Amino acid sequence: MIDNSHWIFGYGSLIYKVDFPCLESRPASITGWVRRFWQGSHDHRGVPEAPGRVVTLVPEKGAVCQGVAYRVNEDVLAHLDFREKNGYQRVLTPLHFDDGNQCQGIVYIATEHNEAYLGEAPMTEIAAHIQLCAGPSGSNQDYLFRLAESLRDLAVYDDHVFELESLLLANKK
Repeated sequence: MIDNSHWIFGYGSLIYKVDFPCLESRPASITGWVRRFWQGSHDHRGVPEAPGRVVTLVPEKGAVCQGVAYRVNEDVLAHLDFREKNGYQRVLTPLHFDDGNQCQGIVYIATEHNEAYLGEAPMTEIAAHIQLCAGPSGSNQDYLFRLAESLRDLAVYDDHVFELESLLLANKK
C-alpha cells in the first residue's frame, strides 16, 4: 500500500487553527530557524492598506523552533497552499519528534523575497503595529495572544512571542 501522506510543521496559526483533516498530530521541532513576526498579512490579520504582522521563520544557526507536526493526506496540501498564499512557500526540512524519531516534513516559510514581507523592527514598533491591525480572520492581537497561549499549552518558551505579548498587555492597562 502506498502512503500518500505528508508531515506538515506548524509554528504559528497552524498550531491553534487546525481547519483541515489530519491523520495524526505530534509535538515536533525543526532546527536552524526562529519564529518572528516579520511577515505582513493583508488577507487574514490585516487588509491591503494596513497589513497585520504574522509569524514566519528566519534562519538562525543552532536555533530550535518547536511546534506541532501534522500528518495529512496529499489532498490537504491544496487547502494549505491557499491558506498560506500570502508570501509563503513550501520548504522541506527534517522534523524532530520528542521520542527521538525524525522524518522529512513540509514547512511554510515567507522569506524576505516576497512582496508582503515586513522584516525586522524594534519590538515596541512590532507590538504597536499588531495592536492596530485586524482583517478577515480577526484582530492581529488575537493571533498573537492565541499563539502565545498555544505555545504555553505545549510547554514551549519563545522569547520573541512572549515579549510582544507582554508589550501588548502593558498597553492595555
